[in-house]
Amino acid sequence: MKFDLHTHHVRCGHANGTIEDYIIAGMEAGLQAIGISDHSPYFYHEQDQPSPGIAMARSDFANYIEEVLRLKRKYEGKIEVLLGIESDFYPEHADVYRKAFANIPFDYLIGSVHQVGGVSIFNRNRWKGLDERQHVESKEAYYDLIKQSALSGMFDILGHIDAMKGYYPAFSDIPAAAAIDDTLRTIGECGVSIEINTSGSTKDVGGWYPSDEILERALHFGVNVTFGSDAHIPSRVGDELELVRARLKEIGFKQWVFYRKREQVIVPL
Repeated sequence: MKFDLHTHHVRCGHANGTIEDYIIAGMEAGLQAIGISDHSPYFYHEQDQPSPGIAMARSDFANYIEEVLRLKRKYEGKIEVLLGIESDFYPEHADVYRKAFANIPFDYLIGSVHQVGGVSIFNRNRWKGLDERQHVESKEAYYDLIKQSALSGMFDILGHIDAMKGYYPAFSDIPAAAAIDDTLRTIGECGVSIEINTSGSTKDVGGWYPSDEILERALHFGVNVTFGSDAHIPSRVGDELELVRARLKEIGFKQWVFYRKREQVIVPL
C-alpha cells in the first residue's frame, strides 16, 4: 500500500495549491491514501493569525476541517483522504491545543517541534556564536521537547525528528547519543510512530529526516515508522516513497504504519 501522511496547502501561507490539488496529485502518484496535515493555528495566541506565512488563522480552522471532510466524501472509492493536522508542540500550551483538537474526527495528529528556546529550528543564525557545550545543550533541549511531545499523549506521529539539521548539516555531528536514545526509547514505550520525511531534500542538508543512524536506533527501540513527503507543492506528493521503502527494508524494518480514526494500521513493507 502506498500512502503519504504529510502534506500542506495554501492555507498555511507558505505552500502552493489547494487541498484538492494534493489529492489529485496523490492519485496521479498511485497512492491509495493521502493525509492532509496542514499547520495548525497558534491556538494559544491572542491574535487570530499572528504568523500568516507560517500557519492558518484560528478562525479558518473549522473551514479546514469541513473542506477535508467534504473531499474525503467526494473521493471515496478513488483514494482514501485522511484528516490530519501538523501541530506545534509547546509544553506550556499543551492543554490549549488538546482542547482545540477535542471532538474533531481526526485520523491522526502529527506533533512537531519547530522552536527551541523560542527560536525556530530552521533559523540559520541560531548556531552563531555558540560554543561546543551550547551546541550540545541546544540539541539535547530539542530532543527533550520531542520526548515530552511523545509523553503528552496528544499525537500519533512525531514529525521530522532531526529537522534541526535542515539548514545546519553539522547538527548531525553534535554529540547527543544518550539524549536521542532516551527520546527514542520513550517514543517506543508510548506507542507513537515517527515519520520518514523526505522534505530534507529541499533544504541545505539534502537528505531525509531522520538519518539512517536514528532509524537504526528507532528499530532497536521498537519504534514504528510512517511516511510523509511534507509536500508544500503538489508535485512532491509521494516524493521518494519507494526509495524510503527500500531503505527501511535494508535497515531491517518489516512494516510501516498509517492511521485511520486515530487507530494504527500496520502495512508490510
